[in-house]
Amino acid sequence: MVCSLGIEGSANKIGIGIIRDGEELANVRRTYITPPGEGFMPRETAKHHREQIVNLVKQAISEAKINPTEIDVICYTKGPGMAQPLLVGAIVARTLSLVWNKPLLGVNHCIGHIEMGRFITKAQNPIVLYVSGGNTQVIAYSNKRYRIFGETIDIAVGNCLDRFARIIKISNDPSPGYNIEQLAKNSQNYIKLPYSVKGMDVSFSGILSYIEELADPSKRRQKRKKDENGAEPEYSKEDLCYSLQETIFAMLVEITERAMAHCESTEVLIVGGVGCNLRLQEMMGIMCKERGGKVFATDERYCIDNGLMIAHAGAEMHRAGIRMPWDESFITQRYRTDEVLVTWRDD
Repeated sequence: MVCSLGIEGSANKIGIGIIRDGEELANVRRTYITPPGEGFMPRETAKHHREQIVNLVKQAISEAKINPTEIDVICYTKGPGMAQPLLVGAIVARTLSLVWNKPLLGVNHCIGHIEMGRFITKAQNPIVLYVSGGNTQVIAYSNKRYRIFGETIDIAVGNCLDRFARIIKISNDPSPGYNIEQLAKNSQNYIKLPYSVKGMDVSFSGILSYIEELADPSKRRQKRKKDENGAEPEYSKEDLCYSLQETIFAMLVEITERAMAHCESTEVLIVGGVGCNLRLQEMMGIMCKERGGKVFATDERYCIDNGLMIAHAGAEMHRAGIRMPWDESFITQRYRTDEVLVTWRDD
């Protein structure tokens, strides 16, 4: 039996999770929300995390109804992510490790998402589509590593959605992507956008630039075709949100299907914050059904960055005998999924 406490703080979420022998005991989280049209900066995000993290640890311990002496390992997000927010989690994890005399483990953020998704959905050996604000990857497990089949060559899909939300100045509460999803439900007017799939990789920066010019008259150029009266058509926020979602999700479904064909897989697992999007799940489900497969996804409790995913992945690592020397308890902004040796899986 392993009882693990996990700290996640790689971006604008700060979360604490506690899991014991596969049983969720606590999963608490706070989000740093900025005004419409603004993103979150590292220093301000780290300040938010510092202000919240101690009370979140107390809340998690209280909800779990355990004593710190019952915890076997303290886990934290080692990377990838934003340096200053990551440091908040790492410093608190190191402090708790010293005060409670517990071993410390740094967890890869991407691996945390994957293992949480597998744990919740019970997917066996799926093709993983990992989509978030900082990452976009198509992944398959093979020979003790999560292999990256394809990824974004510029910005992540979540970053594309977040930046577009800032362009059209919609609320960041509860998240930009969620609000884009709600607006998209109110339109069926598809505007043709660039479709950029390059082999198994995707590109979102050009799509973002193109739709920005559609949304902002001052950057319009020649993107809008004039009607028979010589007037330029007007696109609503709903039209733009709908068109952006349909285009970028179609790109993601395409490269995921290609990975399924290569691996002869019948399962797809969607993880990461963008994985909460019901339209993405629906489109992936249609593709999987046509191939005789099945799509797996989770809700916002486990899809969006959370401490429980770090606690669970850390518990799996600890159970497999992985230990981290104290002098390796640092953070790294660039920590790729395929760098991690997955010793806890025996398939």
